Amino acid sequence: MLVRGLLPSPVWRTLRAAAGFPSLLQGIRCAPAHHIATEDPPGDHESVSPIQEPRGLYPHHIPTSALQKLLLSAGSAVMSLYDPYRHDMIAVLGETTGTLALQNLYEKMSKDPEGMQILQERPRIRMSNLDMERFRELPDGTFGREYARFLDVNRVTPDTRMPVKFVDDEELAYVAQRYREVHDLLHTLLGMPTNMLGEVVVKWFEAVQTGLPMCMLGAVFGPLRLSTRRKKKLLELVPWAVQSGRDARCFLSFYYENRWEQTVASLREEIGILPPPPIRV
Repeated sequence: MLVRGLLPSPVWRTLRAAAGFPSLLQGIRCAPAHHIATEDPPGDHESVSPIQEPRGLYPHHIPTSALQKLLLSAGSAVMSLYDPYRHDMIAVLGETTGTLALQNLYEKMSKDPEGMQILQERPRIRMSNLDMERFRELPDGTFGREYARFLDVNRVTPDTRMPVKFVDDEELAYVAQRYREVHDLLHTLLGMPTNMLGEVVVKWFEAVQTGLPMCMLGAVFGPLRLSTRRKKKLLELVPWAVQSGRDARCFLSFYYENRWEQTVASLREEIGILPPPPIRV
């Protein structure tokens, strides 16, 4: 049993969320109060001393130790494998295991003029920043029109992307947030749906491009959830996704907010993404 008070409340809540089975984390507890009792010398009536919680480096940041990250990684990995649609657990896994990959992505972006502009201006992809009505009026085949179609058909929104919490570097936290928010744009560029087959194909591309352990985990174990027919289709799509990931420039170094009127075909060519094969099965 771990020592009481090992985990701060936000980390404990995340681990409890990871535990689809309560016994998985039984015995791991956090101190419910912000004070700890001390043994006082005679005549001293001050029996408690305040605990100063670490201040976050950015909004939503939760500082964690190496041990706490290990616990978060293990719990979120187990739950992600058990339920691949637990996007909250996948997000935690990506943050707690992706430091080196995020550093490499930051370096790639900083060496690219457009990528550096993104790092400096830190744009966000949120519904409040998107003119969806204008996107729907753009010609078919333009990036903005196809992105709006993707959101409408799949009934998704960029606002569902969770804020980064466990990355202990403000600049790397933005890289993680940017990766998270352009995920649906990548679906549009790769021509992949949001079903399990499409998600696995996108994860193969992302794994090659980013080196994030979370993407590798999804690429390797995601196919276990596919039917036999879709596994056969996946065997046709993976080589294309891997080659595109290897040949393409860093997909995070593109200021997509300035490219809504560009055609998807020309943007794919600029990035280095090969035309996608048909995915109907």
